[in-house]
Amino acid sequence: MSSQSENNISLNNKENTQDNAIIVHTFFLQNKNIEDLTEFKLLAESANVNILSTITTSRTTPQAKYFVGKGKAEEIAETVKALKADVILVNHSLTPAQTRNLESLCECRVVDRTGLILDIFAQRARSHEGKLQVELAQLKYLSTQLIRRKTGLDQQKGAVGLRGPGETQLETDRRLIKVRIGQLQSRLEKVNKQRNQNRQTRQKADIPTISLVGYTNAGKSTLFNRLTSADVYAADQLFATLDPTLRRLSIQDVGTTILADTVGFIRDLPHDLVSAFKSTLQETIEASLLLHVVDASDPRKLENIQAVNEVLAEINADKIPLLLVYNKIDQLDTIMPHIEYDDENIPVAVYISAHHNQGIDLLFKAIIEKLRNKMSYFRLLLPPQAGKLRHKLYQLNCIQQEIISDNGDFMIDIKIDHIEWLKLIKQQDVKEILDISQIKLIE
Repeated sequence: MSSQSENNISLNNKENTQDNAIIVHTFFLQNKNIEDLTEFKLLAESANVNILSTITTSRTTPQAKYFVGKGKAEEIAETVKALKADVILVNHSLTPAQTRNLESLCECRVVDRTGLILDIFAQRARSHEGKLQVELAQLKYLSTQLIRRKTGLDQQKGAVGLRGPGETQLETDRRLIKVRIGQLQSRLEKVNKQRNQNRQTRQKADIPTISLVGYTNAGKSTLFNRLTSADVYAADQLFATLDPTLRRLSIQDVGTTILADTVGFIRDLPHDLVSAFKSTLQETIEASLLLHVVDASDPRKLENIQAVNEVLAEINADKIPLLLVYNKIDQLDTIMPHIEYDDENIPVAVYISAHHNQGIDLLFKAIIEKLRNKMSYFRLLLPPQAGKLRHKLYQLNCIQQEIISDNGDFMIDIKIDHIEWLKLIKQQDVKEILDISQIKLIE
């Protein structure tokens, strides 16, 4: 894996090498779910790791010293030695002491679930902003892992110079990490300001944003490419997309929209990752419509939907209009492309195959219907010569309140279907009036 910045922590020791790993997974008696282990193996493969062996154990609670029992820890150490493994990947969050104790016993690097996800993020980040966010998340994670141990940051990649006269290595590491975190947060604030300016420009032009969300590997990027004919990296890997990608998308009866492809979600996504990537998730927070893409062939699809909904709630995006998009129906024999409606005849789900171009026309139909059910509220201050526009508003039956001032200006509150509003403001005579009018969005 290539280093994203001089302080990033890489899973691999050397450039362009593949780590040989042993996976450790504990089944807790209250949750013996084999799919958790399957997903972790996919994570390891996405990190370009060669899996030598998988060691499993069952417990009621984690053991304090090694997370696993002493006997199992010794078995792991023997397996590491016999197979000459480079790294132990543990499908759980470890305490710093547990990591240190396992490394000391096994004489091998230990990476927990959070560390592995961070490494994958580091591999996937392509933009300047994405790399800054990855480094910030890594350093926040690393700052929680620093304890007195035989090896400090001096043995971590990119940590050259992390020493200060008159300080212990641990104090130096903590001080420099704190300084670097401050620098990254400052730089990201500038990036966020620019992103917000671009978003506000789109909002002033009343261009709807449609954001693709979903569990990782649900097929969001494939669908994004299908809808926009863009060349976005799409692979059968977890977290194939990290940086948000925006494209213009023209939809009949709606006009120009912005389609956003965002990072995939995952169960137990570390909180610091959600925080660090908040600006990329901002496209989701500010969206007019969310397309929640689901792998229809995944046996855990309901759990995946719940995991995504939890993240949406965490970033306050759970109140945005949402359309479920069940993708990959080509892998199921019994499901054909179709739209599901609720009792009020509003679309709630569409079944498609982005890879095989099945049901895409139905998806567009559902998007149009979904946006039609989005109402916009405006206060217009129109000049006296805006009588024609005022007449059109009455024809649309969207005027909630009207006040005529002494000089003949019209102050009109309207509630209008979002698509009808977009169609209205595209008319040339309406454009000319609105150019000399005041428009205020009513929350």
